[in-house]
Amino acid sequence: MIISFNGDFGSGKSTIAKRMATALNFEHYYMGQILRDLAAKRGMTLVELLQSGETDPSVDQDIDKIVKELGKTKDNFLIESRTAWYFIPQSLKIYLKVDEREGAKRIFKELKQENQRNEDSGLTTIEAVLESNRRRRATDRKRYQEYYGIDPLVMDNYDFVLDTTNLSIEEVFSRTMDFVLSKMK
Repeated sequence: MIISFNGDFGSGKSTIAKRMATALNFEHYYMGQILRDLAAKRGMTLVELLQSGETDPSVDQDIDKIVKELGKTKDNFLIESRTAWYFIPQSLKIYLKVDEREGAKRIFKELKQENQRNEDSGLTTIEAVLESNRRRRATDRKRYQEYYGIDPLVMDNYDFVLDTTNLSIEEVFSRTMDFVLSKMK
């Protein structure tokens, strides 16, 4: 089984994906970290890299090539990716939603603890995080529409959608895991 995770910024998708991969003993691939590492290597923030992707398709093409190859050559893994639902159509597709302000609060809290996300350096308020998230969402949608004619924010693309806004991590994990286990039978 292949499980693809997507979700709103700050929805808890990485936390849940890591826990689920561990619980299922699946390999875990996180395309967001690959992008962050690529941005750092180029001396850019993640937002700057994604914006450069609007005119330089090689950024997305390199990541999407990895996603496609994983879908063709591996099994029993979990992948966090904006496009895995599209490039690995046989995957079990999960989307975690969150109110954009709550997502920004969660990210801001994480940034205050330790900045490992390589986001905009000026993210010193929840409002700044909210604006950065909006820019990222807009540039993601524009690129995917332009390159592939897809919109990763259309919920009909997913097998399971959960709003995490008012849920604890435990509740999100439990509900998501229950869904996955029901599909493994």
